[in-house]
Amino acid sequence: MTSSIVRALVCSSLLCLAACDDGSGDPRAQIGANPELPDIQQHWLPPMHIARIVGWKKDETPTVAQGLQAKAFATGLQHPRFLYVLPNGDVLVVESKAPTGAPIKRPKEIVIGYVESWATSGGDTGESNRITLLRDINGDGVPDMQSVFLDHLNSPFGVALVGNDLYVANTDAIVKYPYTEGDTKITAPGTVLTPLPGGPIDHHWTKSLVASPDGSKLYAGVGSNSNITENGMEAEHNRAAILEIDRASGRWRIFASGLRNPNGLSFEPQTGTLWTVVNERDELGPDLVPDYMTSVKDGGFYGWPYSYYGRHVDPRVKPERPDLVAKAIVPDYALSSHVAPLGMAFYTGTGLPSAYRGGAFVGEHGSWNRQVLNGYKVVFVPFSDGKPSGPAQDVVTGFLNSDNHARGRPVGVAIDKTGALLVADDSGNTVWRVTAAHPQLTQR
Repeated sequence: MTSSIVRALVCSSLLCLAACDDGSGDPRAQIGANPELPDIQQHWLPPMHIARIVGWKKDETPTVAQGLQAKAFATGLQHPRFLYVLPNGDVLVVESKAPTGAPIKRPKEIVIGYVESWATSGGDTGESNRITLLRDINGDGVPDMQSVFLDHLNSPFGVALVGNDLYVANTDAIVKYPYTEGDTKITAPGTVLTPLPGGPIDHHWTKSLVASPDGSKLYAGVGSNSNITENGMEAEHNRAAILEIDRASGRWRIFASGLRNPNGLSFEPQTGTLWTVVNERDELGPDLVPDYMTSVKDGGFYGWPYSYYGRHVDPRVKPERPDLVAKAIVPDYALSSHVAPLGMAFYTGTGLPSAYRGGAFVGEHGSWNRQVLNGYKVVFVPFSDGKPSGPAQDVVTGFLNSDNHARGRPVGVAIDKTGALLVADDSGNTVWRVTAAHPQLTQR
């Protein structure tokens, strides 16, 4: 299909959208344990509203909640997606670009892909698919050293350190590297611990990674190869799942399934339970289906593709599987529809006000297929006794300007050695550092 035809279809769809209200409801009604789930809406071309990337102007910073302040920790990066803090306080920034997938041939998918490309990270002028190390020697919140820690990687995302073994989740494999505390660069060749489902389609390419508390296992999130099996079920083999990998042997099994795109894998510190944030399916309407965060049960099935939010059947999937729908687990906590959560970190530090302790920060990359934009922020979900205990609170906003153009889009979140919140902004090509505005008051 020629680019002129694509542009004509795109313009037609956007003009149609501009002339009508897509019926977007209040996003706050879809946050928490019991989200509102409206009737299904289906369109040949789904509603699309793209936040164009405009970047951050000089001296612009995100807006933060009362009692906090935000400053740039590192700028000029190339699509920072994930953050990992090493035991000595060094910060690893995973910079990555999506792999080249199989060609898409259906007109609807070509149009959607073309429109989505408007909202991807800008500034493709430098190296990416690497890990950059940032070291703040004097603790003033400004890196004194920046070095390329690992490069020539294959669309990396997740990182985990166990002892002296550093694991990187490329889009197609988990690779192990030797690491010694204080290293600023790894030159040794990595060894593949286990392959991961990759191309040629590789629709959801980010592979989240976390080590078990005892270090014996790794857990990898593998997203689906489609929105709703339009590429065939064979393309979904061992996908839409969290894999448990034995660190000693590389052998793996499916730990949980039916998770369309699980990211932000983290162990809740009080109970030691694995949690994830999940991007749910598109094209059922502006308020379906809510993305969510949930504890992950061994052997659990969470619905995709046959049902959503428990046992709500998706009529597009044939043949139906009522046996699996009957087993589908209802997620713990809805984050609202199409917010695209990609990062999560539990807070156990003391650098931020005490109200944040024990809860989870979630990076919401932001919507593309609803008229009223949703997400584009970092939220905080309070926890009590290992479970969510209140409404999500906006913590880092301002990624959208007054014209609904995107200065940036948050992805991974992490807690640095001082207890500050770090946010990877893959469109603003920045890592933001959020601290207490008045540190002396954080103990109260």
